[in-house]
Amino acid sequence: MGTPAHASPRSASGVLRAHDAGLLVVRLGVGLIIAAHGAQHLFGWWGGPGISRTAVDFARLGYPAPRLMAVCAGLTETLGGLGLAVGLLTPLAGAAVAGTMANAVASAWKLGLLGGFEFPLLIGVCAAGLALSGSGRIAIDALIPGLRSQRIGYGVAALVLAAILATVTILLRS
Repeated sequence: MGTPAHASPRSASGVLRAHDAGLLVVRLGVGLIIAAHGAQHLFGWWGGPGISRTAVDFARLGYPAPRLMAVCAGLTETLGGLGLAVGLLTPLAGAAVAGTMANAVASAWKLGLLGGFEFPLLIGVCAAGLALSGSGRIAIDALIPGLRSQRIGYGVAALVLAAILATVTILLRS
């Protein structure tokens, strides 16, 4: 079920709940890693390719409008990752990251599980799990009425939308 609207990050005894702390750790790890990865694509930070080289990679992979696709992927990784990290619109952020990672898995599929797509697969699975579970009570979502209680329907709806968009994007590749 959901968290009551008046709930704080601490239980009635004043002790943090273990699963809220666990969700925070997973959100921070997955969110910050994928946000940094997106910043590499967009800005070339931390030795990343930047938008021009990322667009070349998208063209090589057969995506139409490769620069636009590179910008969309970089923004989705960066903003979705930051959303996961702080627990803001967690079902949507998780689904956005999962959808982007589905494209990355499809692009690296021929390299095999341990040859190229294990990283995006792991990030995508974790992001999908967070979309379904919600952020926990140590998150911005817990402070916003209407987002305080996670309903699995939010995550399912967001993941269905992400799956549709990812499938369309994959099918657009030549």
